[in-house]
Amino acid sequence: MRALIQRVTEASVTVDEEIIGKIGPGLLILVCAMQGDTEAQADKLAAKVAKLRIFKDDADKMNRSLLDVGGAALVVSQFTLAADTRSGNRPGFSTAAPPDEGKRLYTYFADRMAAQGVPVQTGRFAADMKVALVNDGPITIWMEV
Repeated sequence: MRALIQRVTEASVTVDEEIIGKIGPGLLILVCAMQGDTEAQADKLAAKVAKLRIFKDDADKMNRSLLDVGGAALVVSQFTLAADTRSGNRPGFSTAAPPDEGKRLYTYFADRMAAQGVPVQTGRFAADMKVALVNDGPITIWMEV
């Protein structure tokens, strides 16, 4: 699985002009299931993201996790993280998981984040979403498990 993680002061996702997910301080997590990904990989990714020490401590060092600061997560499906741009000018997405499997693993990942005690909001799989965020730092991290 792949994820692009952004530390935010706030983030929201809108579908058909309706906000369907919104958080304050925490992480915007764009997630893509790849072909062959498993629940074990989603478990590992969720645990790693929840414990990723990218929030400031009292000494102004990135030393605290989402769990430590009591932040929330906005989890948004993002199949374009599977983009293959090695040749030509049009990215290919054939390495992304098929839609049914991608949706299942995306939902499973969000559930695993919530099971760790993280307040979770989500986007809507395969919808045309508008994502708004205020990137804090900016801190943006790519993860793949």
